[in-house]
Amino acid sequence: MSEAPPHPWDVFDLIGQDAAEAEFESAQARGRLHHAWLISGPEGLGKATLAFRIARHLLGAAPDPDRGRLGAAPEDPVSRLVSQGAHPDFMLLDRTDSEGKVRREIVVDEIRRLNTFFSMSPAASPYRVAIVDAADDLNRNAANALLKTLEEPPARGVLLLVCHAPGRLLRTIRSRCRTLKLAPTPEAQVAAFITGRTGADAETALRLARMSGGAPGRAWSLYAEGAIEMDDAARTLIQGLPDLDRTLALHLSDQFRGGEGARRFALLTERLTARLHDLVTRRAAEGIGGLDALAEAWSVLDRLPREVEALNLDRGDALFTALADLRAAART
Repeated sequence: MSEAPPHPWDVFDLIGQDAAEAEFESAQARGRLHHAWLISGPEGLGKATLAFRIARHLLGAAPDPDRGRLGAAPEDPVSRLVSQGAHPDFMLLDRTDSEGKVRREIVVDEIRRLNTFFSMSPAASPYRVAIVDAADDLNRNAANALLKTLEEPPARGVLLLVCHAPGRLLRTIRSRCRTLKLAPTPEAQVAAFITGRTGADAETALRLARMSGGAPGRAWSLYAEGAIEMDDAARTLIQGLPDLDRTLALHLSDQFRGGEGARRFALLTERLTARLHDLVTRRAAEGIGGLDALAEAWSVLDRLPREVEALNLDRGDALFTALADLRAAART
């Protein structure tokens, strides 16, 4: 396992999202700065990083053109205060409580704090800025309470909602926000980013870029989580069907204990589904029939991590059961 990516408030560079930054910059320049922005797209594209870049920009941090349109100087006092969570005109709402523990969701009391925050005028900056990371984590009561702020826009207040799946948000929330939709970053750029941040070789970096779907943050997380090892294992297991490398399977199941084991189990099943998808696609293109059983096995694998956690099943046993199903499907 390698060092995980830093928190977005400590990230000052963003690749592949110049169009989104230009759209925000243009809106501000034309005097049409909306009070609420929904920054959307799959995880790992840099949505939270963009939100913090916008926050520093609006709070008056010294610009750093070498870091892009909305780049700010890391050593600027505004940047430092935002990174420390100490700027009087900035607020971050996430699942972390006042004691540093991570909750399952963002609760309504946090949104009440947000409403109080926006009820006051800026103390040291042109705007008051708040980030919700992520809006997907709002529980029902919190989402309903958020509408109060959206329906009564604060003067000189800007709300930035990071969102992975906008379709799951209340329609009334979506309709009151202006959307900045982030696009996947080209694989070559993601690979270069990974090499620069981790020192990974070119082949590894390109594999991670492809696994991530063009999401630099996701690629970095995959590197830190040991995704290459899991992908290699998944390839060996799928290529060996209908036989089973039992030694490899036992080695993998030994890594599934505890909280970290849950993530490694989910990562292995993710790579198994990806490798199985490639196998089914290739056989279909070659005109090989009898793929229904493999397609069903893919569906089972895709659901497996959620079902294992929901039912508190043994992850090692679940892996061997899934591999037995794959072997049977490969024989049909």
